Amino acid sequence: MAERVKFPSSSGPALAGLIDAPEGEVRGWGVFAHGFTLGKDCPAASRMCKQLAGEGIGMLRFDNLGLGHSEGDWGDGSFSHKVADTVRAVEFMNDSEREVRLLVGHSFGGSAAIAAAHECPTVTAVASVGAPFQPAHVEHIYDALVERIESDGEAPLLIGGKALTLRRHFIEDVRDADLRERIKTLKRALLVMHSPTDNTVGIGNASDIFRAARHPRSFVSLEGADHLLTEKNQAARAARIISAWADPYL
Repeated sequence: MAERVKFPSSSGPALAGLIDAPEGEVRGWGVFAHGFTLGKDCPAASRMCKQLAGEGIGMLRFDNLGLGHSEGDWGDGSFSHKVADTVRAVEFMNDSEREVRLLVGHSFGGSAAIAAAHECPTVTAVASVGAPFQPAHVEHIYDALVERIESDGEAPLLIGGKALTLRRHFIEDVRDADLRERIKTLKRALLVMHSPTDNTVGIGNASDIFRAARHPRSFVSLEGADHLLTEKNQAARAARIISAWADPYL
């Protein structure tokens, strides 16, 4: 049974999380950063974290601002906010004597995990799954709204039947975010995982991340997987690979 927790975000509102803890021996602890508008309960997050817990690595997954069970307004967030809240999640775990060594990020969360690692001294390894090389890659999701947002300051973004408010500061923030230097100066082990058939974030993003990274760096192709890792075995397989790769760094 996962442990339900809450901790303050970088801007104040409480964020809701779940800690999937190992039933047996604990090899280490990690934090999972979910995709753009997903959440802690999406298939990729829940299945990967449960599998990692089964492998002895306890994981905290949490809803970002205004999503799922978290407080606040999603529209007040940004890429920088997501990075800062990932750091807060690590600090929360460390304060509860579950020292975080591993960051795992899926999609937009993979970019955030790489950026957040710089502010997390205990983290020694980062795994990205289907991550864009630059956060601004998400613009393709709302490109039809950009002109309206720039003129009106905000616009509703419909995702999965849910209306979220996308504001000007968000699009400006992702445009300003440059991950290249963050990757180059990561100074932590990096595992880049990507599917060659990912039609949402192309495999070229993985190549760019890998080329920008310094050793120790690794790449694993998630053959047959879609971007959201929707089939159960896809997420579990990714988690098993992360578990084996992370072993020396826990």
